[in-house]
Amino acid sequence: MTRTAAFFDLDRTILPGGSGPVFAATLERLGVKTPRIPGQQWMFKLFDAVGESFVVMQLARQASRRTKGLDRAMVQASAEVAADTLLERVKPYAPALFAEHRLAGDLLVLATTSPFDLVAPFARRLGFDAVVATRYAELDGVYTGDVDGEFCWGPGKLRAVRDWASANDVDLEASAAYSDSVFDVPLLSAVGRPVVVNPDYRLRGVAVVRRWPVRNLEVPVGVPAVNGVEPLDIIRTLTRSEFFPGVRFRFEGVEHIPKTGPAIIAANHRSYFDPAALAMGLGKAGRNGRFMGKKEIFDAPVVGQIVRAMGAIRVDRGTASDEPLSQAVAALEGGETVVILPQGTIPRGESFFEPVLVGKTGTARLARLAPSVPLIPVGVWGTEKVWARSSKVPNLLQVGNPPEVVVRFGPPVALSLANNEQSVRSDTMLVMRAIMDLLPPESRLAREVSAAELARTMPGGKPSKPSKARSAKEGGEDAPVKEAAPTKAAAAKAAPGKALVNKAAVSTKASVKQPVSGKVVPGKASVKNVAAKKVEVKKAVVATPGLKAAPAKGTPPTRRVPGALSTR
Repeated sequence: MTRTAAFFDLDRTILPGGSGPVFAATLERLGVKTPRIPGQQWMFKLFDAVGESFVVMQLARQASRRTKGLDRAMVQASAEVAADTLLERVKPYAPALFAEHRLAGDLLVLATTSPFDLVAPFARRLGFDAVVATRYAELDGVYTGDVDGEFCWGPGKLRAVRDWASANDVDLEASAAYSDSVFDVPLLSAVGRPVVVNPDYRLRGVAVVRRWPVRNLEVPVGVPAVNGVEPLDIIRTLTRSEFFPGVRFRFEGVEHIPKTGPAIIAANHRSYFDPAALAMGLGKAGRNGRFMGKKEIFDAPVVGQIVRAMGAIRVDRGTASDEPLSQAVAALEGGETVVILPQGTIPRGESFFEPVLVGKTGTARLARLAPSVPLIPVGVWGTEKVWARSSKVPNLLQVGNPPEVVVRFGPPVALSLANNEQSVRSDTMLVMRAIMDLLPPESRLAREVSAAELARTMPGGKPSKPSKARSAKEGGEDAPVKEAAPTKAAAAKAAPGKALVNKAAVSTKASVKQPVSGKVVPGKASVKNVAAKKVEVKKAVVATPGLKAAPAKGTPPTRRVPGALSTR
């Protein structure tokens, strides 16, 4: 039975640059003297920038002669040391790709021009099954200066791969290959699943013509990058607080953000301006953030393409799909910071002013999938003064009296991470409580809210509806989790002298039980009283101008107006 394999080039494919400088420095540090080529350092830098060239590879072909007389055991010992350094340079999304191929049953094969004795320890540490590489001939443990077999470059690499595949019963037409170099076109053409990784400009042209997929293992799938620079890096340089004279920013607790490695950033949501403020805060620590956002943003023209290019993660609420969490875990495994807003959306109406934040359970579920990753809470305040929900665009011209935006990062939240639903909801409340602790004291004061303030929390500035009905029908495993509301006594103690009554709500409640006919029905409802009340209601409806009586039984319902939205 034939098998399949995934062949990976090394330099500029798995690694961001060449491995040559690492091997040379390690050999020299351990006392293994190798002849130097004039301008060697400049050639290494040129290789990292533009990839392989015919001249450089011809010099590499002659490298075996410079090893004549070297002790093979010493070179192999140097390679063991160099492997540790190279492991730290592996592109962040490469390990996840290796795992995908292992899960699919593919053998992992390192196919490189580099000497076998130098790369074998590195491949072994990554869990590769085999290495196809240039082998230097040796006699009695000393290199002779010749090449044993193929020089694994261009057509020579393809011949070496074919020989290995034949010996190991591997079907190349069903296998995959990854490379950055145009000189690997023969190998890429021989497999059934060619993938171009961080290609040089010549291979990029070939990939366009032949419709080969292009990837960069330094960024998530679908994110363009050139030499490790992606759109998010460019945007981060442009979204600096100095470029917003109409806003005063205050960033606190930035030291809690890990300088390297994965992190989950959980923040409250008050405005469309929140992502920009959070991105600036992460930028203070030199980090980019992969934001989890609702699908409506991705579906928007132009904006959707931008957020995809920035590596944002699409969340389609209501589908119960695990895909968003899987993408978030992949980003964390790649050493990224993932930004999530547990509230899911900006609260509307009265909910916007509630002291107790309501969160959904997605953040706690993500933490369970990455238990070793720190979860950093963030309190965001004042962004609604820059971009209220009632506005279509932000107000960035308040130079005379700029509003203050505060972004405060806290220490990691300690969660139970127990694998049961009660623990998930409990951890969700812990996250929301940690976020609330980072907000200013005024956020915890209950107060009267004016109609104008309520209108600013609604899309288009439309009057708000009672907020209690909003969450009554929400359910599912990611339903909002809210702590018990404070008692009137506790609220009064927290905000002495503040009115806690919403006038609109009081007037609504007062009008609900007004009798239609104006007559008072005696205490217990009898059949006679109920019948009399029905007659009075019918008379009142008939006598009221502009109202129509309900259709008689059996009458077909009126057709809906085309294009009208039905109520859920």
